[in-house]
Amino acid sequence: MNKSIPLRALAAVPAPESPRHDFDALLQSRGLALPPLGITTLQVNITKMCNQVCRHCHVDASPKRTEALSRAGVERCVELLADYPEIRTLDITGGAPELHPDFEWMVGQARALDRHVMVRHNLTVTFDGHPRTGASLSHLPDFFARHRCELVCSLPYYQEFFTDAQRGDGVFAKSIAGLQRLNALGYGRDGSGLSLNLVYNPVGPYLPAAQSVLQADYKRELTSRFGIEFNQLYTITNMPINRFRVHLEKSGQYEGYMDKLLGAFNADAAAGVMCRTLISVGHDGSLYDCDFNQMQDMPVEGSTGRAATIFDFDFAALMRRQIRFASHCLGCTAGAGSSCGGATT
Repeated sequence: MNKSIPLRALAAVPAPESPRHDFDALLQSRGLALPPLGITTLQVNITKMCNQVCRHCHVDASPKRTEALSRAGVERCVELLADYPEIRTLDITGGAPELHPDFEWMVGQARALDRHVMVRHNLTVTFDGHPRTGASLSHLPDFFARHRCELVCSLPYYQEFFTDAQRGDGVFAKSIAGLQRLNALGYGRDGSGLSLNLVYNPVGPYLPAAQSVLQADYKRELTSRFGIEFNQLYTITNMPINRFRVHLEKSGQYEGYMDKLLGAFNADAAAGVMCRTLISVGHDGSLYDCDFNQMQDMPVEGSTGRAATIFDFDFAALMRRQIRFASHCLGCTAGAGSSCGGATT
């Protein structure tokens, strides 16, 4: 059965806004080539539903979104992990991935295959519950610990005002309570083997400060004020797409922000971009070079001229592909770089 889907988005690449923001031309002018290096991570955007509505969200996630990977798609992702030992990590994201009905089954299957499972966890979903069904999700911390999932948790800042300004009123207090509960289970504690990493996004059109400096600040403040421990802080640049782009355009800051990213271009950061070792899966099973390309409707092209999908997954062909770049890639290559694992240099 042919489950490939139309390559709708190869014609939907955003039109060049300014020649100076042409990322492919920039790479060419610097004599840089960025081919794939491997596929060690399968990143699955399992649902766009979320209990939060964050102003910087590149997914445009919210409680109103209904897009979700089918059960067949979830099962196929597990099959790929079993078929390709090179893919060592399953990175589950959303939305709030925990809101997908097959989330826990997927985690269990991946762990049974001895794969590392990373969950992009927003810390508040365990308190808010399912935004549609009202089902409690308070069991999730124990579930995560039992399956030894790595947790990557958003905490825009260690102060309430800035966190709530970006993610909504009351988010900071819930996030602190969530971190304390995870600490009680061993997460973030030395020797526990339970990794708890935090994510920092700037509040506004700014580049993040040095990751090591911010990490020291976070550790000092969270430990002294709340007794919270964590492993690492990841700094991620706000990507100029979707909800954040709309904010920039409405405030007349879009061109200035793009120029700021361009002026901070770092060739070393470019060499470490995540799309070189990762493949991203959309809610409909389409494949993308990264989560940001996914949100820009820029899929990987399959051999039939249609979007490549998990159902016609071809590892060798994906290793030969030409990664698709656009102006938003300036966000991943500015300053110390930005990826789902934080700075790249």
